[in-house]
Order: sequence, then structure tokens, then C-alpha cells
Amino acid sequence: MVTGLARNGAIEDACKYFDQMPAKDIAAYNAMVTAYAGNGFIIDAVELFNVMPDRNMVTWNVIIDGYVKEGLHGEAFRHFAHMLRLSVRPNSTTFATILASFEAVIEITQVHSLIILLGFDPYTLTSNALITAYSRSGDIGSAQLTFGRLVAKDVVSWTAMISAYAIHGCVANALTVFANMIRSGAIPDRITFLGVLWACSHSGLVEKGQRVFNSMTQGYHLEPANEHYACLVDLLARAGFVREAKRVLRRIPPDQCDAPILAALLRVNYVEGHSEETVKLVGQKLIELEPDVCGGYVQLANLNASQGKWPEVAEVRKKMRGRNVKKLAGYSEIVVQKTKHIFYSGDRRHPQAKEIYAMLDQELLPSMKDINASG
Repeated sequence: MVTGLARNGAIEDACKYFDQMPAKDIAAYNAMVTAYAGNGFIIDAVELFNVMPDRNMVTWNVIIDGYVKEGLHGEAFRHFAHMLRLSVRPNSTTFATILASFEAVIEITQVHSLIILLGFDPYTLTSNALITAYSRSGDIGSAQLTFGRLVAKDVVSWTAMISAYAIHGCVANALTVFANMIRSGAIPDRITFLGVLWACSHSGLVEKGQRVFNSMTQGYHLEPANEHYACLVDLLARAGFVREAKRVLRRIPPDQCDAPILAALLRVNYVEGHSEETVKLVGQKLIELEPDVCGGYVQLANLNASQGKWPEVAEVRKKMRGRNVKKLAGYSEIVVQKTKHIFYSGDRRHPQAKEIYAMLDQELLPSMKDINASG
């Protein structure tokens, strides 16, 4: 009853049933902790976790996963470390969960070492999590090595590697992995096709992208989501195939037009040279759907700027400031002696910025120019 009520969001009723239990075993506690954590009540979940007379692997996994989902990665790792100190042996689910909270390569490699030490290296679930984690951290080489060592690849494994290559601009590799996946007999799902379409979209492979989309709908009988339509429309619009892009857009009911579709529609209108009023309406609708996300504002501002409409650009930026919406700056990060150093575009706030830029100007840039000249 507790589990069923929690799955339907009736937390108060679930709590009443839990309180009325004459004798609570570990399964009952786990059900209630899961109910709290699964519905975002992480504080209540932790309070109950702390007073539990006994815990098992399910308990630890639930509380770590709850912290990860709430974005409290430090607390997730603290509980993971505490579990290890208590000599509680993690399982594949534990590793997959904690890896989702890491962004720095050094953290991922440390957990990877523990995975190998405890004998979980060949397990598909942990390897899939490692591929995704390494890709997210920018270490595509380690993601590739992990994928290559994996014997039992499932659809998640193939999809994770395809998406990793696509995100890092390795389009040919992404398409090769997809072809190998099909040859292996594995059946791609919607997420797999989204990764392949994304790769095609950002490399201008129009015919390939159309074949992939048709394969998804006709060969595998998968109903496209709006993200798939948006990728296809974006691919066609970027290549100047406006008529084909509009034909795809007409297949989507107006009431189902979400942010990705509107962003694609905005690009089509821009490429086609639609009226200022049409572009403005689409841009405003996109902002209405995602008022706290910078994407719609940036796209509308860029389109206006490309046409020299600077008052309109200023208006969009004013609206962003009024709603406290900020464009995320590009950045890179490295870890030196367990300390993370983050460098934003054009940022000189790092304590060693003077030395870094001196080395860049005096050594690295001349070397790069020499390589360019000789190449």
C-alpha cells in the first residue's frame, strides 16, 4: 500500500499507512524511504534513513539516488563513502547511481578503479554508466575503451557510445557504431535514433538523416517524438531544404508544438526569410514555453542581430535581465592535485591568470602558428 500510494503521489496517505504498521521490518522502512526520495522529499527520506534500526543495499542505493536526483552530489558521495567505511559492498546499481553525479575525470577514474577491484568491470550496467560519465567529462577516449571491453552490449551500451561520439563531433564514429549495432542484431530504440539524428543534423548529412528517420518509422515502427522531428527539421533547415522542413512540421499537431519544435520552426522561418512578425511570434511563443531558459532569448536575439535589428536585440536582452535569465558562458575545467580549476571564456579571475596568459602568448600561440604554417 505504501509503495502503491507513493507511486501515485499520495505521500501523506503512504505515511499514514506506514505509521499504522504494528511491526516495521526493513522492507517497510525501505518502502517509505523510497516513497519520500522518489517524490523529492529528500529531507524526510534522510530523517527516516537515520533512525532505521537496520539497513541493506536497497536502503543505501535509494538514499544515494535521492541525493543525485536533487542535485546534491556532495551529499550523495558522502553517503557512498560512509557506506564503504561501514564495509557495505556496493552493487552495480550503486556504481551506476554515484557515477551519474560525477563530472571530473579524476573522480570517475577513482570509482572505475574500485569497480575493477571489486570485480564489477565486465558488468553491463556499470560499464554503461562509465561510458556516459566519461563522455560527460570530455574523456571520449576512456569512454571508447570501456565500450570496447564490454562483452555483453545492450541497447543502452550502443546508445551511450553513439551519443558520446555525436556530442563530441565524431560523426563518422557515431554512424559506424550505429551500423555495428544493427549488424549485431541489437534493436535500436527512440533514444538511439535521436543520437544518430543529432549527429547527422550537426554535420549536414541530409540524405543520411532522412534515411535514419525513415528507418525508425518504417523499419522499426517507432513513433517519432517531437525531439526527432526537431532534429530532422533542423537538419533540413540548416541545409536550405525549407520546403521539406515545412512538410515535416505539418505532420505535427499545433497543440503538440513544444520548445524543440518551436526552435526548429524559428530556424525555418529565418532561412526562408519570413516576415519579421512571424519570426517574432514564434520567438515569443518559445520564450513563453521556457521563460527561465536562455535558449529562446538567445535564438531570437541572434536572428534579430543577423538582420541588423539592434533595437529588437536590446529588447530581448532587457527582457532576459528583467527575468534574471543568464546565458551560460562556455568553460573548460581541469583537475590538478585533486583541485578543480574552471576557466570561463575570456575570464581572468584565476589566481594564476597572469602566468597562464603569459605562457599562452609567449610559448603556445607561436608554436601553434608554426604548426599551422608548416601544415
